[in-house]
Amino acid sequence: MLIVNQAAVTAILSGREAEVIDLVRDAYRLHDEGRTSVPHSIFLRFPDNARNRIIGLPAYLDGEGGTDPVAGMKWISSFPANIDAGIQRASAAILLNSLATGHPEALIEGSVISAKRTAASAALAAALLTEDDRPSGVTLIGCGVINQEVLRFLAVAVPGLTEITVYDHDSGRAGTFAIKAAELVPGAKVTVAAEAKDALASHRLVSIATTAAEPHMDLSALPAESVVLHVSLRDLDVASIVDSVNVVDDTDHAVRERTSLHLAEQQTGGRAFVHATIGALIRGTAALPPRDGRHIVFSPFGLGCLDLALARDVRTEAAGRGLGVRVDDFLTAAI
Repeated sequence: MLIVNQAAVTAILSGREAEVIDLVRDAYRLHDEGRTSVPHSIFLRFPDNARNRIIGLPAYLDGEGGTDPVAGMKWISSFPANIDAGIQRASAAILLNSLATGHPEALIEGSVISAKRTAASAALAAALLTEDDRPSGVTLIGCGVINQEVLRFLAVAVPGLTEITVYDHDSGRAGTFAIKAAELVPGAKVTVAAEAKDALASHRLVSIATTAAEPHMDLSALPAESVVLHVSLRDLDVASIVDSVNVVDDTDHAVRERTSLHLAEQQTGGRAFVHATIGALIRGTAALPPRDGRHIVFSPFGLGCLDLALARDVRTEAAGRGLGVRVDDFLTAAI
């Protein structure tokens, strides 16, 4: 068993944004080709605290040319009150299993991987969906770790951003985030919006990453034909979803667990408002309908095969660099 801690994962993935985006793109392509197995996530909730949850994401991901396939599971918690206590909201571990024996062979800290694959997914979608009309600015709603990573990856995937608008219901957190944003995109003008509607009105590219459990936002303030990275899945009201062109990572995953899309399905009685998956767009096997003034909303549920793509890379790099701790008697019975 190889155990890789957070510091080692960070060292391995830092500064490799373009490579991580490529890993995510390849995983989406393989998923669209049917070369993954991604069962529905398991949600563990608690009767005395509806905000907290722990999610299990089991998955299998094939390798290029059929080599080095990987199987495992991410176990990730979300405890939003941690933010007020000054500690990370999310923590995670990823367990990889041998496909020859089924034995566990690597335990890797997962919160860094989870944040970076989420951000890489959003940045990849932004690049794909704005390919014909690159934005010069971006709005970030929710000033936490995820949107910080989204901005880091957007700077690589959508170069040329000169304006950044940020908003958070906690103005102090927004101010701190603005300082970091200026460091991530040197030379960009960074503005802290006083209201969410002001932030939405600022740019045609928006990333929403909050801890909202229920819809609380509409897109009426957005400029026409904007692209929305609906990373946290539960922010937008049903009308905003139904009135937009919708792209998901996997329809069966995204339209469940009371996401905004799930609520839209319940109200409309179907899924006709979902127009394409990102994997099909990457492969060129699907095309979006004419926008006719509508926004494009990308709502990624978050597929475990993306975590495995990065975890496989981290495992390989850690072994090659001599990072991590080996526990060779992990499965050895005591005598």
